[in-house]
Amino acid sequence: SKYVETHDFSKVDNVKRNILRLYRQDISKHGGSDRIRITRIFDNLVGQLSKKEKKFNITSLGEKAKTRDYEDAFFWLSDAFITNDCFNSTDPSVGLSISEDHSTVKCYAADTGLLTTLALADSEQTGSNLYRDILLEHIEINEGMLAENVVAQLLRANGHRLFFYSRSDRDDPSNRMEIDFLIVEPYENAAMKYRVSPIEVKSSKRYRTVSLDKFKAKFDKKVGTRYVLHPKPLVVENDVVKLPIYMAGLL
Repeated sequence: SKYVETHDFSKVDNVKRNILRLYRQDISKHGGSDRIRITRIFDNLVGQLSKKEKKFNITSLGEKAKTRDYEDAFFWLSDAFITNDCFNSTDPSVGLSISEDHSTVKCYAADTGLLTTLALADSEQTGSNLYRDILLEHIEINEGMLAENVVAQLLRANGHRLFFYSRSDRDDPSNRMEIDFLIVEPYENAAMKYRVSPIEVKSSKRYRTVSLDKFKAKFDKKVGTRYVLHPKPLVVENDVVKLPIYMAGLL
């Protein structure tokens, strides 16, 4: 609303930076014995989401860091609506939580606008000049990170718990895949019975859907509509639906 009031990105930027400061104050005040762990996760959000695979590498928080020691800290951030946690469903079915693996998590920012400010926190520029340079591509920012975070935010706002699928297999390449998100919904080609719908997010207009195809081949009848969210118009190709990223909130 600040931009609607002022049309001034500098004032918007100040509001967002103040919100991030309040987050840190709340962590310090209410984080209890986990406040240091919570702060470490918060400080590592951008770095972890900037990677090709967005899974949170717990060892980035310390050589001896273990996932079980940080579970409460991840929950605190999620419960405070600062982050959205996304867990690996290792054997996808209509009950995604049945095979939910808490040792493998992607931790998205609950607000993509704040994530952008967090990513640019150390920039010497602020306000209108900063956003102008981003739009003119004078400053590079990880578009894949932002696109995937937007989708996580929209899916969460639409009531979905967040799940993904990740599998590594050195011996069988057909088993190696990374699906950004999984949702469960009725599938028209199965008499509206519930099926798992995999979602891939693409920030570029040129891409391939290798993991999406592998997922269909591996899980076959468990799979419903496959979605690609991309920066292009709506396209329907058999059971693959390609949607503009902003339509993620309709899934």
